[in-house]
Amino acid sequence: MNKNLRVFMIAVIVVWAAGTFAYLYLLPNIIYNGVYGLVMGNGVKTGGIPLNTLYTLPTLGSPSSNSFLVNTGANRDTLYTVGVLNLGADPEILHVPNIPIKYYSLEFFDLNGNDFAELGIRTPYQAGNYLITGPGWNGQVSQGMIQIASPSDTVFLIVRVLVENESSLPIVYNISKQIQITPLNN
Repeated sequence: MNKNLRVFMIAVIVVWAAGTFAYLYLLPNIIYNGVYGLVMGNGVKTGGIPLNTLYTLPTLGSPSSNSFLVNTGANRDTLYTVGVLNLGADPEILHVPNIPIKYYSLEFFDLNGNDFAELGIRTPYQAGNYLITGPGWNGQVSQGMIQIASPSDTVFLIVRVLVENESSLPIVYNISKQIQITPLNN
């Protein structure tokens, strides 16, 4: 085999390996940090969203929407609620009401962008109170509450609720606003 061809083949293998590593291990962090910045900055709501609060977008995504987050990956028939939880000091209680809609999901992401839990129509867990805990928490879970243990102290929560038609938007918005976060030690 010609020396130049060997050098080329080695370079191709090195570039392929580096690209595969970057895609598998770095891209999720880049995406998560970008979304985190949008939520905490000005991407969803002017002034950002404070930690440990949820914000429900009042409208569906559309080409005329001024929200970068809604225009880059949002479904046009889904109402979104987003928030970033800081579980470093104390766990947070998530209240999920009965949601009489064909489709909804609450998805939890850790700092690496991995989804570690999901609630909704496709899971056995639906309406109720959930205790979202960080990795170092070792307290007691109150009776009737279900614990969701996060692998990191920072959690990105995204709620999706289907809006079947324009006239159901106010109903879905009011239901979505009932999904609440409160501190355990309030």
